[in-house]
This record gives sequence, structure tokens and C-alpha cells, in this order.
Amino acid sequence: MNWNDVPHRRFNPLTGESVLVSPHRNQRPWQGKIENQPPATSLRHDPNCYLCPGNQRAGQAVNPDYHGVFVFTNDFSALLEGVPAGSRNDGNGLLVAESESGICKVVCFSPRHDLTVAKMDQEGLMAVVKAWIRLYIELGEHPDIHHVQIFENRGEIMGCSNPHPHGQIWAQRTIPDLPARETKHQAAWKKDKGSVLLLDYLKLEQSNPERVIFENDTWIAVVPFWAVWPFETMLLPKAHRRDLSELSNDEIEGFADALGRMTRRFDNLFSASFPYSMGIHQKPTDGGNHDGWQLHVHFLPPLLRSATVKKFMVGYEMLAESQRDITAEQAAERLRACSEEVLV
Repeated sequence: MNWNDVPHRRFNPLTGESVLVSPHRNQRPWQGKIENQPPATSLRHDPNCYLCPGNQRAGQAVNPDYHGVFVFTNDFSALLEGVPAGSRNDGNGLLVAESESGICKVVCFSPRHDLTVAKMDQEGLMAVVKAWIRLYIELGEHPDIHHVQIFENRGEIMGCSNPHPHGQIWAQRTIPDLPARETKHQAAWKKDKGSVLLLDYLKLEQSNPERVIFENDTWIAVVPFWAVWPFETMLLPKAHRRDLSELSNDEIEGFADALGRMTRRFDNLFSASFPYSMGIHQKPTDGGNHDGWQLHVHFLPPLLRSATVKKFMVGYEMLAESQRDITAEQAAERLRACSEEVLV
């Protein structure tokens, strides 16, 4: 059977969910929404940007004249420290709520307003990775923090209101639903098979690299077999590393290299600054051993057909299960063909 021609479902062993793949739908005409491209950012320093050095933020604080990575507590945090433990339950399990505490950080990757991850040099990207490592350790040491989520939203389509290169970290008391599912399924795989799920998957991809985009000495980039978003990708360290703190110097360098190479390929796919949500998944900081966990990075970009046409998760996707129109193998082939030079 030619899986690039027929509808089929693919299973995600990390989450226990499935995705409906409908590659034949690529032939249908498109009369849907076209997004406007945001103007290119050319200012090295924008006096109106609340993330640039020396500028006043929305919360009235003034940024220092920073020259590298700059981290501060989010002025409008979704989570707050010191929230007392409390719960609500109607007795029937219908009206259930629990208080939640946490810490939200903003990480400015560079003082330069006109950069993106794709345009940063290796030294700058290594500084970002080292900041992530430090913050994962520091936040995870709080007795009330059991999960640290590092992420970046890139582009107006993804709801990012400020083009200054930055990401966020939300650290909280409870392990959120998706990382909890990944924890559960990786632990079950370790118990049943005695091996690490994502390392077994990595070996499988290397044996037949039709979904591999590129690799360096320590990291590999793939379009997961079970990918949901059209050009979804995953970065994986080749050795067993449960979290960022376990990376060697060579692996830190390899991670920075992979981030730059992946985002430049994204930009060159549609000759535009590529929007995405990127997130690092790693073992919880709840004190557990989590031997089955493997550090990995999700890139979840929305674009489907061009720089202005995105995939909408509506209808069937919201009411039934995820669905995609391009196979993982087709997506990987297109990304492999993209240059790793800064062209956009």
C-alpha cells in the first residue's frame, strides 16, 4: 500500500493519541483565509519595544542595558508564587478545582530587536541554551515546582505580539496534562521493554531515514511519524538524556547548532520568517527518577501551503481527533531540500 495516497491513522506512542492522515486532500482547491505577512523587522533597537535594552516595560519596570541573554519575571504572569493549597469538589466529581502556584519568566535571547533564532550565531544560541539549563535547574529546585515548561512562540500567526527574540518559561506545582501523558507512556515503555521509548524510535528512524531532516554528532531532527501539524518536527539528543541538566558541553553545542539549522530551514521553506511554537519536554522536577524520560524538543508550526496559508484545527480536529493532509515523509522530504543558509 502507498501510504502517501490513502487515508490512514497513525498512533503516537508518546501520548497514546492518534492522527488521521488524508494525503489525497492536497488536491482540493483552496479558497480559505490568506494571512497578511507582517512587515520585516529591521531596527536593531526599537525605542517602542518593551523588551529592548534600556526601555520601559508594560509593567513600568525599566530593562537594564543588557548585552546577552536577559531574564525577568513576567510582568503579567499566568501563574503566581505563594498561592495557598486549596481545592473544591461538589462531592460528585463534577465541579472540581485546585489552586495552582508557579513562576513565569521571560527570556530575551538577544539585545538585538532585528534577530530571530534563525539569524542568531552559534555563540548566541549556546548562551540561550545555557540560560535554559540554568533556569530549569533553579526553578526545579523550588519545593513547590514540579514541572518546568520552556517554550517560544514565534510570529504574529502564533499570537506573538512582539518580534523581539524571546521565549518564556512557566514553572508550576502540577505536571500539566500533555507532559503527564508523555511521562506515563514513557514510564510504561520502560517497564514493559526495559528501554527508552524515544531512543528506540530514534534508532528506527536512523535505520530508514525517510523522516530524518538532518543530524549532527549529538542531535537529530525528524518529522515524527505521528506528527499532527504539517511541518511539525522533533529534535532529539542521540544519547539518553532525561533533561537539559544532563547535557555535556558537546551536546550543548550540538543543540545550539540544531536550533539554528532547523529554524533556517523553516524560513527557507516558504521564503519567509517562519512562525511556530517551540517547546522543550523533559523530566518533571517532582523528585522522581523518571528513567524512561528522554529530553526532546517539539517544533509546532502552523503553515500548510505557503507563508500566508495555515492549518486550522477546527471541526473534526476539535470534536474528534487530529487530522493532517501531508504525510510526515512528504514533509521531511521538503524540509531536507531547504537550504540552511540565512536567505530570508
